[in-house]
Amino acid sequence: MTKTLIVLVGPTGIGKTELCLNLAQHLNTEIISSDSRQIFKELKIGTAAPTPEQLSLVTHHMVATHSVNDYYNAYEFEQDVLKLLEKLFEKHDQVLMTGGSMMYIDAVCKGIDELPTIDAEVRQHVMDMHNNEGLEAVRRQLKMLDPVFYDQVDLKNHKRVMHALEVCLMTGKTYSSLRTNSARKRPFNILKIGLDMDRETLYNRINQRVDIMVNDGLFDEAKEFYHLKDNNALNTVGYKEIFAHWDGEYNADTAIELIKRNSRRYAKRQLSWFRRDKEINWFHPFQTNEIIKFVDNHID
Repeated sequence: MTKTLIVLVGPTGIGKTELCLNLAQHLNTEIISSDSRQIFKELKIGTAAPTPEQLSLVTHHMVATHSVNDYYNAYEFEQDVLKLLEKLFEKHDQVLMTGGSMMYIDAVCKGIDELPTIDAEVRQHVMDMHNNEGLEAVRRQLKMLDPVFYDQVDLKNHKRVMHALEVCLMTGKTYSSLRTNSARKRPFNILKIGLDMDRETLYNRINQRVDIMVNDGLFDEAKEFYHLKDNNALNTVGYKEIFAHWDGEYNADTAIELIKRNSRRYAKRQLSWFRRDKEINWFHPFQTNEIIKFVDNHID
């Protein structure tokens, strides 16, 4: 039987976890998380990590495997997951991967170019530039060093802009010249399933999930890591808004509203990214039986 990686994608808050659990139990297989923040063992509430009960139902991988003090990127994720899949395919014909981190998913499905490890001095230099002079200063230097990538990148995505500049400074080469953008052939089949629903319902689900996170202790969780607020792992929705509140930029209620707003915006970006992938087969998250039937019909 041909080995198949079933990839379940969708925006934050749409219900990927529950559906993936049902599908994994149906196939008697295991789940790989492709969430770039759930790998950090300290961040449970703000990343909506699987609960102990959910983890007990199905074996999960790439959850709580690293510390917030670790540097980790999509290339490392690709390499780790490919090695993991070799082992999992020895005992399963199908393996599930689910999450919403677009670059991590593409890294496993299509491959990602190996880029240099950025040393601490270069990373701190770019971070200081961003903190002291603003994102526009980082953009200006990137435009000077790599005008090709400057014209391609989402200039509002500070992480992508900063990382591209880090690579330029680290290597003395343009970031664009180090990217081949050529998909790599994998020794297994890939079946992609996407989840979507009407925007009003999705946004209401996101708002409700943020309220649940706050009630579950999100502020207390964030407080433990306030002293690490400049770490890349914590520069993410749900934590950065709370840190800004503690920095005196706005009150707690405003922080919560900003978490909701930024989560909705992230969901919109996720859907825009996934919609460009013509290999994704789209379903409503409540179509569990239809999705199971679809999977059964598309695996050898």
